[in-house]
Amino acid sequence: MTVLTSSQLLVTVKEDSAVEPPKSSIKTICYLHWKMILAEFISTFFLVFFGCMTCVPLDGKHLQPLYSSLGFGLIVIFNIQAFGHISEAHMNPAITFIAIIWKKMSVTLGVFYIIAQLSGAVAGYGVLIGVTPTDLMINGTCVTQPHERYTRTVFQALVLEVLLTMALSFITCAVWDPVNKDSQECNSLKFGLTIVGLSLAGGQLTGASMNPARSLGPAVWIQQWRAHWIYWIGPLSGSALTAMFYKHMWLRTDKVVSDVKWNEDTLLQS
Repeated sequence: MTVLTSSQLLVTVKEDSAVEPPKSSIKTICYLHWKMILAEFISTFFLVFFGCMTCVPLDGKHLQPLYSSLGFGLIVIFNIQAFGHISEAHMNPAITFIAIIWKKMSVTLGVFYIIAQLSGAVAGYGVLIGVTPTDLMINGTCVTQPHERYTRTVFQALVLEVLLTMALSFITCAVWDPVNKDSQECNSLKFGLTIVGLSLAGGQLTGASMNPARSLGPAVWIQQWRAHWIYWIGPLSGSALTAMFYKHMWLRTDKVVSDVKWNEDTLLQS
């Protein structure tokens, strides 16, 4: 009888338990990253469900803008704390677009992220309609549209969405910058408070979407598509412009960082 050593047993178990991943690229993405994709669906579901819940009129009275701005900001804090370690909690195709530009993820995985985000947003608002006694369909609650009193043209609303998303994208790029890799402990607060501030600034003008998924969810159920394209072109172009600017102007590679560190140390020693 042949007795296997512990190392031989370990190798045998590893070889027997190894499962060959699917050959198809799409199947491979699902096989390897399904937890991340699911986290994006759930986090975007919560974003739209709880965020839009703060916009539901109570006793027929519309709530103050501060209420919904704080609501969306706080749910962003919750989502990043709960799902950030799994999928980074993008909850936003514009943020995923930045990740693709920065090559933090493949285009294929990015597409799966975006599909999960859009599906989660639509599902989140659909569930909100089912559990809310107020008729959201009549009031068009949480639908993002340019305010007719404050934005005279569609172009103005588009520029506002671009600039709002650029501000959100700048903090995203700063957090992802390798220079700040040791300062990640308060990311949820950084993003949550940024959302509160930008929502207060642009909420009365365009709804301060900065997120195509957040705008799509209510629009699908309410069927209000007026100027809806703004909430795709604005966030995606704003995030792309910011990512390319930051990447080429301020992002330092590992080689550049090491050279700068060496020069700093040399100057201090001299």
